[in-house]
Amino acid sequence: WRGREGAPYSTLVPSDEVTINYRHGLPVITLMLPTRNERCQFTVKPVVTTVGAFLQDVQREDKGIGRAEVFATDGSKVSHATLMEVLLMNDFKLVINNTAYSVSPPVKDKLSSEHATEMEDIKSLVHRLFVALHLEDHQIRKERELLQKLDHLKGELLPLEQMKARIMDSADAKTSRLLWVGLALMSTQGGALAWLTWWVYSWDIMEPVTYFITYGSAMAFYAYFVLTKQDYIYPHAKDRQFLHYFYRKSKKQRFNVERYNKLKDDLAEAEESLRRLRQPLHLKLPIQEITDKD
Repeated sequence: WRGREGAPYSTLVPSDEVTINYRHGLPVITLMLPTRNERCQFTVKPVVTTVGAFLQDVQREDKGIGRAEVFATDGSKVSHATLMEVLLMNDFKLVINNTAYSVSPPVKDKLSSEHATEMEDIKSLVHRLFVALHLEDHQIRKERELLQKLDHLKGELLPLEQMKARIMDSADAKTSRLLWVGLALMSTQGGALAWLTWWVYSWDIMEPVTYFITYGSAMAFYAYFVLTKQDYIYPHAKDRQFLHYFYRKSKKQRFNVERYNKLKDDLAEAEESLRRLRQPLHLKLPIQEITDKD
């Protein structure tokens, strides 16, 4: 029988000459060393070990091995760069010097539950080690990104904050003037009613007038409730008038309220993320999960 490259070798040796068993979740390949005439076990890490590395380990163990190759069942040669995990998925032929061994790896699905559990434990341990070694670097890099984002957001917010402060001062001044005007009108109305009652007419004539003025005020408050769906409470009415002046002034000065609110939300989110990130970074604790706020 000849391989794909045409190199002759003797008849295939039964598969029991080369056995593969799993121990602690790792495959252990047992074979007979030709010149030392003794069986030797090779523990393979399938996810990192290549076919070439495995063959080199075999040749280092027995200096009398001049040729060590692996072929697929169809006779094609397996590349030395192939991972052992891929090789162990199917049957193959191991050629040592002029002897070919037929190898039948055990199917992974038929492994015992104990071996499967051990493999999962090993994978979990490797993952935890990787996280422990690289988490701090990831946190520092993330902190730097958040700081850069904060600087960018603050730079965009600075001119908007200055414009907002000017608009708020103007709206607050107009609202205060409106309150003083309302007080002046009420004082004037009270003085006029007193003058008409005691100096011009009698109370018998002014009583119906004051009644309708009171009734008209009640109608005005009810109309305010119908339009705004709020009771006429002086602090609420003041805030409503302030917002009216603020938005009207913002429109005139082209102050983008929506963009300002969006930047403020992004800034608050970045600051919260930085606070959560710095807590485990300084205390050497696992990073807390950042959940989305409703």
